[in-house]
Amino acid sequence: MKTKLGLLYGGKSAEHEVSMQTALAVIKALDLAKFDIYPIYITKEGSWINGPKLTGPAENVEALTFLPENSSSPLALQAHSTDENSESTGYDVIFPLLHGPNGEDGTVQGMLELLNLPYVGNGVLASSAGMDKVIMKNIFAQAGLPQVKYTWFIRSEWEKNTESAIKKVAEELGYPCFVKPANLGSSVGISKCNDADELEKAVAEAFQFDRKIIIEEGVIARELEFGILGNDEPSCSVAGEIIPKKDFSFYDYSAKYVDGNSAMVIPAEISESEYATLSEMAITAFKSLDCSGLVRADFFLTNEGQIYINEVNTMPGFTPFSMFPLLWKHTGVDYPALIEKLVKLALERHQEKQQIKYTV
Repeated sequence: MKTKLGLLYGGKSAEHEVSMQTALAVIKALDLAKFDIYPIYITKEGSWINGPKLTGPAENVEALTFLPENSSSPLALQAHSTDENSESTGYDVIFPLLHGPNGEDGTVQGMLELLNLPYVGNGVLASSAGMDKVIMKNIFAQAGLPQVKYTWFIRSEWEKNTESAIKKVAEELGYPCFVKPANLGSSVGISKCNDADELEKAVAEAFQFDRKIIIEEGVIARELEFGILGNDEPSCSVAGEIIPKKDFSFYDYSAKYVDGNSAMVIPAEISESEYATLSEMAITAFKSLDCSGLVRADFFLTNEGQIYINEVNTMPGFTPFSMFPLLWKHTGVDYPALIEKLVKLALERHQEKQQIKYTV
């Protein structure tokens, strides 16, 4: 019997286009002999639109957008009945291919929990904490994971005390530093600052995408990434390295998705002892956030050998050319097999949750 798989993509987020590319790639990789695929498109305005069951791979992202007359409430989602005589058109599992707020941040995951629907990826807590860089870093600190120095501000605090805030950054972090929206991914709204003037401009840019920003100490270091796969007993991929090509700046949105001004080296050239330390830290980060399914963990490795965890991404880029799938390809799990593994992990986790008692 084929698995009825609902794909959630698009979303009310600055990462809408990234999600569309992810959905296109996943659809092309799915085996139609194993899956019945139902696209669920979320517009930039937040409307949910059900597409027809796919009979073949989509050719482009335009084919994955649907007319508003097919819109429905997300609460119309339902689990597929286990009764063989049922005519239910529900889903066996939902795969949220959503990046950024309103999808990767625990909001959709909470809705799916209320509907008791199996879904791929991280749960409410891990998704929410993994999206908010401040909360994530606070949890990592509690877990004893080394990090670069950082501070954070909400918009009203910055606007009321701009001069003292700039002074705080200079004294506690120094320059260069990096300004980021606290709740966003794909390097959207991130800026590198070399002085106070650049800092003010960067903060204004970041506040366009979130009411809270984080500012981090700049370090000269290699950027290493690991894929984590599993539920209670996660495993770690080989290491990958991001190398920006232009002025050794940083891996920004343009370098990722537009002009290709970066290179990925897989596997990264690190020692066995460095891999052992980094992979152990990646697993610790995964468990500290109570993650499940998949995570990409990002690190800094300085020339002096100091290791810092940067962040985790609970729904990393997921095209065949993104770091997470490539890491697993080099570890021995190709793209179609990776998708099937994630669906299996989702169903296993859901089955375990059904053992929880809700009555005394």
